[in-house]
Amino acid sequence: MATSSTKDRRRAARERLRARREARARRAGSRGRLLLGGAVAAVLAFAAGIGVHAAASSGPGGSSPDGPAGGPFVQPAHTTGRDGIVIPYGRADARHTLTVWVDARCPFCAGFEQGLGATVKEQADAGEYRVEYRFATFLDTSLGGGQGSRRALNALGAAVNEGPEKFVEYLRVLFANHPAQETEDRFGATATLLELADGVPGLRTPAFNRAVKELTYMPWVEKVGQAFYDENVNGTPSVFVDGRRITVNSGRGIESITPDAFRALVTENRRP
Repeated sequence: MATSSTKDRRRAARERLRARREARARRAGSRGRLLLGGAVAAVLAFAAGIGVHAAASSGPGGSSPDGPAGGPFVQPAHTTGRDGIVIPYGRADARHTLTVWVDARCPFCAGFEQGLGATVKEQADAGEYRVEYRFATFLDTSLGGGQGSRRALNALGAAVNEGPEKFVEYLRVLFANHPAQETEDRFGATATLLELADGVPGLRTPAFNRAVKELTYMPWVEKVGQAFYDENVNGTPSVFVDGRRITVNSGRGIESITPDAFRALVTENRRP
């Protein structure tokens, strides 16, 4: 017969084992609720047309096969800021600044450009503000892999190297031909990026073609994409007027607000 001391030890061991099982079950249940909650939130956000693609908080993640080890850092002409991470468009002496953060694979960014791109260019050309284009590349990671965000940005770097006007026109063409499904990594194909560049008169120079094919600007792309995390922007499209964030999505899918509503927001949020 087991002694009282032995019984006590066995009882204590059983209690510890049960406590461990219950703790594991609680952790598993919590994790399941978190995962489910995240999935439901993502679905509801899309259904409600929030218009901002949320970025993973952990940063760009592992290195891309097109990463900076592929060649030396080359900064495209006509870019500004440290390492050229900003692509400006418009008059340098404009009193106000419109900052636009987009990701080439983001459908809401395509909606913004399709609905408001012409208005943005028109106002910048009139000197109402200077546009500072900023780019994210997080969707290559968030969508389970791919190269479209980075490769499209490399091609956009090649376009701005040809001139700001070429960049703006190429950006318009890319978003006009955005894949219907964001998971379709259409811009990951060099042939597609070159074919779409035919839509911009004069863009297909030997230098542009070479930069797209040889991924000349990928080290620059990595710096541009990293700045998105460094500045805690959190989603795309993100649009700021003199540092004040404005909402450019209508709440109906990827559709943007109207040009008139956009102009009103710009006027309301400009700093004196």
